[in-house]
This record gives sequence, C-alpha cells and structure tokens, in this order.
Amino acid sequence: MTEPLMSTYNRLPIDLIKGQGAKVWDAKGNEYLDALAGISVCSLGHAHPAVAKTLSEQASKIIHCSNIYGIPAQRELAAKLCEISGMHKVFFGNSGAEANEAAIKIARLYAHRNDIKNPVIIVTEGAFHGRTLATLTATGNRKVQAGFEPLVQGFVRARYGDIEAIKTIAQSTANVVGVLLEPIQGEGGIRIPNDQYLNDIRELCDANNWLMMLDEIQTGMCRTGEWFAFQHTDIKPDIMTIAKSLGNGMPIGACLAQGKAADVFQPGNHGSTYGGNPLACQTALTVIKIMEDSGLKDRAAQLGIDMLKHFHNSLKDTTGIHEIRGKGLMIGIELTHDCPQLVSMALDQGLLINVTAGNTIRLLPPLIITDSEAEQIVQKVCAVIQQFVSK
Repeated sequence: MTEPLMSTYNRLPIDLIKGQGAKVWDAKGNEYLDALAGISVCSLGHAHPAVAKTLSEQASKIIHCSNIYGIPAQRELAAKLCEISGMHKVFFGNSGAEANEAAIKIARLYAHRNDIKNPVIIVTEGAFHGRTLATLTATGNRKVQAGFEPLVQGFVRARYGDIEAIKTIAQSTANVVGVLLEPIQGEGGIRIPNDQYLNDIRELCDANNWLMMLDEIQTGMCRTGEWFAFQHTDIKPDIMTIAKSLGNGMPIGACLAQGKAADVFQPGNHGSTYGGNPLACQTALTVIKIMEDSGLKDRAAQLGIDMLKHFHNSLKDTTGIHEIRGKGLMIGIELTHDCPQLVSMALDQGLLINVTAGNTIRLLPPLIITDSEAEQIVQKVCAVIQQFVSK
C-alpha cells in the first residue's frame, strides 16, 4: 500500500505515541527528552493532568457551537488575554496562520476606511508568518513561497533589525499602512534585535499613522520570560497574534487589537467556524491559570539565563560555533556551517531538537522542565555539537 499522507513533511523515522511532562516515547518504547515542545506548543509539557481533566470535562458538556451564539468561555478567555496583554479586543481562530490572516485583514480594512486603496504592509527578511497565500507572502523565506506564485500583492520587505531600512521604505513607498514582524524571529534562527528596535518601530508607526503588528505566535505565553515578548519593552502593539502555547496542543489562535485597531472588524468582516469553540477556550483558560499559578514566566526567564550560561561555558573552546543567543526558553546556537544532521544525531542520544535557518539549533523546551532536565539538554546538545564539528 502506498503512503496515504501527502508528502508535506520529511518525517524522522519514529512514531511518537505517548508523552509525560518533558518526555515522550515512540512506538518501540524508546524514551526521548523533548527540547522542542512541538515547536513551542506544549509549554506545559505532555499529558498535563489539569489540561487533560479540562479536555475531558468540557468534552462531556459541549465541544462546539456556532459563533452566532454566545460562548461564555470565549468571552472569559478574551477578557483574560486582554488583562495580561493590555490589549482591548480579541478574535479567535484555530492557528497562528489564521491569526495572522486576521491581522492582515484588519490592516487592509483600516487602510480602506482611511481612503488608502492599495495598502502596503512592511514585513521583514527571515520572517515566518504561516503558509496560507497571504501569510506565506508575508514570510521572508523564498523556499516557502516558491511554486505558489502569483503571490499576494501589498507587501514590501525590510532587513530584520534594521530600522533605517524601514525608514527608507517609508520615504519611497506610498500607501504603507503597517509593519508586521516577530519581536524575536523563530524560524529565522532565533534572531533577537537590539533593545531599541521595537521602540523605534512604535515611534515610526505613530508618526505615520501606521499599525504596529507583532507576531507573537512563537514568543508568546511566557516563552521569553514575559507573557509576551513586547513586554520586555515600554511599547504596546496595535495588533498582536498568538497561538501555539495558548492551547498546549489544542488548536487555537488569537488576534488581539487595541486602540485604533480594536474596532475595525464589524459583523460580516471576518469569521471562523471552529474559532473560539468551548473546548479550545476552556483549555486555554486552564493553560493560563497553570502558567500564572506556577510562575512560569519567571521560571522561563531564570532557566534561560542559566542554560545560556552553561552553553557558553561548555562551548567556549568549540570550533564551528558562530553565536549562542536566546531570551527565556527560546535558545538558538548558530554554527558556522549548515548542520541538519544534528537532528538525527540528537535523536540517537534520546533528545528532540530542531535545526532552523540551515545552521541554527533551535531549543524550545517545555516551560515545566526541571533543573535536571535542563542540564541534560545542555549536556546532550553540547555533546552532539562537539561530535559533529570534530568529524
């Protein structure tokens, strides 16, 4: 029998069937320490008892109803997200790509209501915003876009971290309506801009009446040591998108807005069949409560500092290391050469990692990892790097 799944992934040769905390097991009974958390999804780890309980209890009540009716858990979740973010309104979808689509639609509708007929959104090189036609156009990776032309019009690209590049676009491009970017690039290789970058973009957006839109799909929900990465600064975006860790594996995405962007959407402008259903929203409420009660944003901040220190100490004399960087439990180790083989090498050592941008080990472990598990991740990663560069 031929493989019934479309060939959209180059899957590793293991089938994961069980998880507990920061560990997972394959169909052969092999155990792995998960330093990727489903690419920043399972921040509470696997099979968290409180999340499992919520899923079971809510599924026995009501899983889905249409958004043409009121959904109490949806209103409660929206209020909680506004409380922890400082935003004013929320739209729920099922994924990060859907959240970014909503953000793009808000920007375009905002533009047309301000008599801008062909709006342009500034995006950045190295970005990743999704795989729908609009979000893959906004994504700064030609490999993601290849073969899907014609791409969506209305995007212009600037170098990430370079405020002068955005200013140049502002001077040379008509009809700019907003800037869409990640506060830290995930797929782009854990790229962290200088401390002033977001403040400068906020100032530029205010001066030009643009919308500042932050994609916090990977950085959000305590990953960087704050609820959201923008909270390391003094600014607030007009629009912010989240997903991934919000549901700890339960599909849910959200587009948050404040100020002039908050009331752009009106009935009929946007929608989602499954978005904000009772099961997803009740699960997300449980996730947030656990993160609050467990102090996970502070835990992520301290663990990130400790792990970076250990990586620097362990790899300081290792050749082939270009840079080690991170914020909270979002850590990147960039090598001087491409290193996709490290994923399989780590797998052989019982560790799940990821290599992104060709040459950067990306670590996004669950926020609930113990000190011992954090030490194991550092030791195993350093060991496979040293094995790789010594060949």
